[in-house]
Amino acid sequence: MKVINEEKQSDECLLKVEGLKKYFPTSSSLFGKTKQFLKAVDGVDFYVKKGETLGIVGESGCGKSTTGNTIIRLLEPTEGKIIFDGKDITKLPERELQKIRKDIQMVFQDPFSSLNPRMRVFDIIAEPLRTHKVAKGKELEEQIYELMETVGLDRSFANRYPHEFSGGQRQRIGIARALALKPKLIICDEPVSALDVSIQAQILNLLIELQKKFELTYIFIAHGIPAVKYISDRIAVMYMGEVVELSSKEELFSHTMHPYTSGLISAVPVPDPTLRDRKNRVILEDDLPDQTNMPQGCRFYSRCPFAAERCKHEKPEFNEVKPNHFVACHYPLS
Repeated sequence: MKVINEEKQSDECLLKVEGLKKYFPTSSSLFGKTKQFLKAVDGVDFYVKKGETLGIVGESGCGKSTTGNTIIRLLEPTEGKIIFDGKDITKLPERELQKIRKDIQMVFQDPFSSLNPRMRVFDIIAEPLRTHKVAKGKELEEQIYELMETVGLDRSFANRYPHEFSGGQRQRIGIARALALKPKLIICDEPVSALDVSIQAQILNLLIELQKKFELTYIFIAHGIPAVKYISDRIAVMYMGEVVELSSKEELFSHTMHPYTSGLISAVPVPDPTLRDRKNRVILEDDLPDQTNMPQGCRFYSRCPFAAERCKHEKPEFNEVKPNHFVACHYPLS
């Protein structure tokens, strides 16, 4: 809870996540008495301030997308609190939750499967406006055309279907749909990972422009460091369901403290590898351990080149080791 204590009374804080857990049952014993659970999200704490971008980064399977889906209640949390704009939305009934969802929208990873192939672009963008009865008739039409132009789509595209567009254009459609209700928070779940590098830059720049224009707040989820570094103000690093490091972007890259974070950064290709600072460099080897049978101590123990006996048996606390720099490690790198 240390991560959010300072922000509890702050008017700048839009979202607080406290002790969030999401477990999925995977199997049980012969007579159903003992269940095993995959601990996709296991006690996550963070806050998001109004107008900022919080990046969440980690390998596939670390729980970052599950965290995003649980915040918006597409998945029901197993435990914990989700406090949005001062209101605990963790257990709101569906009718009340529907009102809150006007203010929390999502941009999904796959710009094709997230768009209904049988709907024209106009109807895709109009759907949330119709669902929430925000606009109709001529007013609706003008709002749709304005949204299309805002994200760089010509209004002449309105009667086309998703399959007629490139991946980047489809993602622009998804962004326009997310903007339709003028949300306070947009959760971007790996929105550029399926796109070519040149198109990734265009979408990232569009998101930044929209944030400035509409004073948006983002949670930006990705498995790659470069995109998160480019767009984020603060970054949370997730590993096996937990946040293991959290700080400002500048602090995270200049004073990396968790070996796993160092491993993610080391995995980014550079033009001349000899120019990379070799100090404390970590090469990530092997896959994630079994998440249905979590280690007793540090979850990164089996992959960490700096691990000691203490790490095997004692779970590290998530502590503030420098002002606003939090890490879960017995032996931080710097």
